[in-house]
Amino acid sequence: MTRSAKLASLPLGFAGRTAIGLGRRLGGASAEIVTREIQQRTADQIFKVLGELKGGAMKLGQALSIFEAALPPEFTEPYRATLTRLQDAAPPLPAASVHRVLAEQLGDEWRDNFVEFDDHPTAAASIGQVHRAVWHDGRTVAVKIQYPGAGKALLSDFNQLSRLGKLFGVILPGLDIKPLLNELKERVAEELDYLNEAEAQHAFAQEFMDDPDFCVPDVIAANEQILVTEWMDGTPLSKIITDGSQEDRDRAGLQLVRFLFCSPARVGLLHADPHPGNFRVLEDGRLGVLDFGAVNRLPEGYPPMFGKLTRIFNQGDMESVVRGLRDEGFIRPHIEVDVDALRSFLAPYLEPTQVEEFTFTREWLRHQAVAVADLRPTNVVRQLNLPPSYVLIHRVHAAGVGVLCQLGATARFRDEAIRWVPGFADDDPGEPEGTVLAAS
Repeated sequence: MTRSAKLASLPLGFAGRTAIGLGRRLGGASAEIVTREIQQRTADQIFKVLGELKGGAMKLGQALSIFEAALPPEFTEPYRATLTRLQDAAPPLPAASVHRVLAEQLGDEWRDNFVEFDDHPTAAASIGQVHRAVWHDGRTVAVKIQYPGAGKALLSDFNQLSRLGKLFGVILPGLDIKPLLNELKERVAEELDYLNEAEAQHAFAQEFMDDPDFCVPDVIAANEQILVTEWMDGTPLSKIITDGSQEDRDRAGLQLVRFLFCSPARVGLLHADPHPGNFRVLEDGRLGVLDFGAVNRLPEGYPPMFGKLTRIFNQGDMESVVRGLRDEGFIRPHIEVDVDALRSFLAPYLEPTQVEEFTFTREWLRHQAVAVADLRPTNVVRQLNLPPSYVLIHRVHAAGVGVLCQLGATARFRDEAIRWVPGFADDDPGEPEGTVLAAS
């Protein structure tokens, strides 16, 4: 009831602000000033409420991270701070509740599956927590347990959020929010079914078995709400970020990019939750990867559009870039964009693909955010759309860049794009120059 009330407060607040704004305009205030004030207050309330809630609201906030950069920090910082606090301090499920879930899912004799079971979780997240245990055959395992009611709360959030399309249209006129919400809801429903996660993790584990760069623990047992996998020791990537040598951080950054770029080609899947908590650096130098609840199924590999768009942007053909963005749904038909502003916005993000070696830094990332932190209608970020089929890919790009900047990693990232991203290195045979995007 509390969650529903908070979400319901958003359209009520918008209606009140609109009525006050109309009164101010009748009183002689500038229409532009009134509109901007309504936009600012609406943005402030949306991000404040999203930051206070977990579940679907938090998932939507994560998906909108690129648009968050288009809003001034005084609106988004409370959201980011609350979100960080929620992620870092997720309250664990009490032992009695853990035992009850295990009994419901595995039967009253659930302890027969384990030689040992640690009641204290080693990790807690938005929909479940992980316990260390010893399986009945002596193997050390990770037992992932879904919180009771997590699924119902998540899907309820999305039902509420679907009613807020008009509010997002106020601050992001280029965004079509309803199909985006539908896509997120479908992907979250998949995350809630641990059998889906088990299938994905097993596929990764099989592909990367004995790989020189990566390690994925295989699945031992699973049902819809319990997942048992091999245990994996290693140094958390967060520890590498804070205490690792520059060499350690450079290697981890390159491995992260290689893993994300090569997985669609090798597995037909993209790991869609690349935050530091899901990675470990093993003693032998390999990058260990955890948590496959969120994956993007790409049976044909990485979408060629990204490689083609990036290559043609680097060649300076902005007309084809804009046409390609329209064809893919990133610019909706009724939206006109300033080509120079679009070029300025894209250039820093594509810079790592233009040079042999690149260094990601927090300062570089802050500079990109400052460059677009502007609520004017001409702000190009506010004119862009996020097509549903690219929701998880965007999530990976945004989160991955954030991790690379935390690492401060320097490496030959362009080489990974050349090797793994279709369309980046060469024009398609027989395709006239300048028409590649229309064909994609």
